[in-house]
Amino acid sequence: QVQLVESGGGLVQAGGSLRLSCVASGRTFSTSTMGWFRQAPGKEREFVATHRWNTGVTYYADYADSVKGRFTISRGNDKNTVYLQMNSLKPEDTAVYYCAAGTNNPAAAPGRYDYWGQGTQVTVST
Repeated sequence: QVQLVESGGGLVQAGGSLRLSCVASGRTFSTSTMGWFRQAPGKEREFVATHRWNTGVTYYADYADSVKGRFTISRGNDKNTVYLQMNSLKPEDTAVYYCAAGTNNPAAAPGRYDYWGQGTQVTVST
């Protein structure tokens, strides 16, 4: 099993920044791919960003169109931590943000991830 714990959410004004963190513990060899999703009230969970280490220090990352150029996903050197740097936040970014992990290739579909955190609330005010 893998446990994922998110942190870093909060209330921020539009145009501001937040950095989310997610730490994986347990069977961390099962976390080669890590990603972020979000879910706003009354909406389905949606893909935000994904990251997978390739060989050496190279990696693959992908983003939802709605966050490209504003959000950056990165991994810690221990490869068990994933970050989401969120800049130029907009009110429509308000949601519960979830960390996800698995061994499949990076994907936008939630079903491709095996483990999920409990989420951290991000609220962007106007």
